[in-house]
Amino acid sequence: MQWLDRITGTVTMYRLILIALLAIVVETVLLSFTGVIPQSPLAIIATGLVAIVFTNASNWVFGKLFRVRPHTESSFITGLLLLFIFEPVNPLDSTALLKFGGIALAGIIASASKYLLAFHGRHVFNPAAVGAFVVNLFLPVFGDFAAWWLATAWLLPVTIVLGFAVLYRTRRYLMAGVFVVAVFFLTFWVYGGSGQPFATTLIEPFTTFSTIFFASFMLSEPLTMPPHRWQQLVEALLVAFVFTVPLNIGSFSLTTPQFALLVGNLFAFFFGQRRGIRLDFLGKQRLTPTSWELSFRPQRPIRFRAGQYMELTIPHAKADVRGQRRIFSIASAPVESEVIRFGLNTAERSSSLKKALLGLEPGEIVSATEVGGDFLLPKELTRPLLFVAGGIGITPFMSHLEQIAGAGESRDVVVCQQEHGMAELAYSDRLKTLGHPVLLLAPAAPKPLPKNWTYLGHGPLTADLLESAIPDAHSRAAYVSGPPAFVHVVRTLLRKAQVHSIKTDFFAGYTARSTLTRYADAPTPVPEKVK
Repeated sequence: MQWLDRITGTVTMYRLILIALLAIVVETVLLSFTGVIPQSPLAIIATGLVAIVFTNASNWVFGKLFRVRPHTESSFITGLLLLFIFEPVNPLDSTALLKFGGIALAGIIASASKYLLAFHGRHVFNPAAVGAFVVNLFLPVFGDFAAWWLATAWLLPVTIVLGFAVLYRTRRYLMAGVFVVAVFFLTFWVYGGSGQPFATTLIEPFTTFSTIFFASFMLSEPLTMPPHRWQQLVEALLVAFVFTVPLNIGSFSLTTPQFALLVGNLFAFFFGQRRGIRLDFLGKQRLTPTSWELSFRPQRPIRFRAGQYMELTIPHAKADVRGQRRIFSIASAPVESEVIRFGLNTAERSSSLKKALLGLEPGEIVSATEVGGDFLLPKELTRPLLFVAGGIGITPFMSHLEQIAGAGESRDVVVCQQEHGMAELAYSDRLKTLGHPVLLLAPAAPKPLPKNWTYLGHGPLTADLLESAIPDAHSRAAYVSGPPAFVHVVRTLLRKAQVHSIKTDFFAGYTARSTLTRYADAPTPVPEKVK
């Protein structure tokens, strides 16, 4: 899947979602011209313009009122989601003005929810779901026209392909898969005895309900998601139940995708970081010629665990395709609660966001939108561990190692690090101080070789080399972090070495000149020294 990593890693998650939604818009317009779907091209385009214009305009107004710089890409995504939730309105219809008013109001409500339905700067509910739910529930004059009209067999293939690309980029395919499977079986359980043909019942979740679209583009929204995988899977099951099983208040049905998502958002809120995060920039220090460490002081205590990540928002002019938000692994440990540190690589052509980060002055404030991740160590302190890092992928391991040292834990840890030069070996001094065994793959051995370090050659890492250097690798819990290509290959060789417990952490975007790529054509090394 390395080609998919390269494609999806070139843009931010928000930009990828926006591109995917625009592609679906183009497809629907083309299909409408051929008469394959009943919605007219004029209705799709007009409805999309109304949703996008009012969502963006209202978001800009609320941003000014609350003195917050609005996230434009997020507003465009919300507007496009509303287009796919509400039935497209033909401007020539007699009720067009009323229905356009409902869609415009939904866009305004969606924008308002980011500011008014927020807790300490963190919005609780998916904005598009809030807008659709409020308009349909409290303003019946607009009619029940949240139709989720993408649920047709003609649109399903493209929705699956683009939805999978988004889920792959966000690593939410397990959550989405659990949701889809749960909806499938719940639909069969609820409607299987309705007298309709068996084949119809089987495909109904995909051609009558927007199950795939909902799972890919709405359920997987990072800002309204709990931080840990087990919590995400519980949320998927909860949302699937409300999504499928009939629930009514009087004549109003609550069995709608928007209500199901709001229930899931509320569940996620109680498990996630329930405050907006603001960080005071302290300063930066160079780790290697192409990497830096940035330090921040949180204005309020932040709950996180070693190995997790944080999404930073850096508003700046002339943002490139990488956008204004990006996820960074936390390099510091929870025991260092007064400081949050991040490792940053600039070996490749730096994005505008990285340049803005490196241009920060001490005292400037940066906001963060999300803390999460399951790159966590086992609770059993006696379980031996293997950390395999490619390049700046050492960052989450430093968080683990600092936490182990700070908490006074006694763990058996072996670190294997692969780099293209000793000058690029980030955190080498701190690794020496911590004293854990380090297996190094680099063009040359450091002189002198630090105590507890073993030079394995210039790379790449192979299964035979791994087994000779770490004979008990099969009994260790393995963790792999780095560029996607590196992680994929190392995970494969760990499986060949009979390592059964493997967790991975992908650094999306580091694909063009990854550590693995530099060594791709290198011969199998002969280690100088294997302890």
